[in-house]
Amino acid sequence: MIYVYIILGILILIAVYFVYGYNRLINMRNMVDTSYSNIDTLLQKRFDLVPNLVSTVKGYMKHERELLEEVTRARSDWMNASTIKENAGADDMASKALKSIFAVAENYPDLKANENFLMLQEELVGIENKIAYARQRYNRTVLDLNNAVQQFPSNIIAQAFRFQNREFFEVESERIREVPQMNFNGEN
Repeated sequence: MIYVYIILGILILIAVYFVYGYNRLINMRNMVDTSYSNIDTLLQKRFDLVPNLVSTVKGYMKHERELLEEVTRARSDWMNASTIKENAGADDMASKALKSIFAVAENYPDLKANENFLMLQEELVGIENKIAYARQRYNRTVLDLNNAVQQFPSNIIAQAFRFQNREFFEVESERIREVPQMNFNGEN
């Protein structure tokens, strides 16, 4: 009779572990989805500012048309993105183009003094910081989920319920890290 209770106890513990493991994986998957949604919301805010920035800058930067077109193209690519990789690519393109616009703006003193431009610049810088934080949070939640999907014994539950690894939100400019070459000999 005692063996029946031991076996029953073991079966109950296994069932409790499966319920706990399943709920934990669901929680992690939902955190990943929520984190991605936060990135998407911030990108939407950023890209909603793009038409205002382009119209403000257009009159001043007549010779910088390709920069403005690049920002507009990035916005269009983001709106048509259907995967995390496409979304990250559009985000990267927009970040580079916006940085270039703000760098070129240094050559236009009237633009730098424009109140609307300054307000848009400040708002975009704030959003860029929030996007960077949201990317980090998303990638942390993806790492947690991927670890749970791959590590024993939670991988058994993940396989049973078809949980999949998720893709990190990688931006090209964050991955490429060139070491600057320093030349102190005066040679080129």
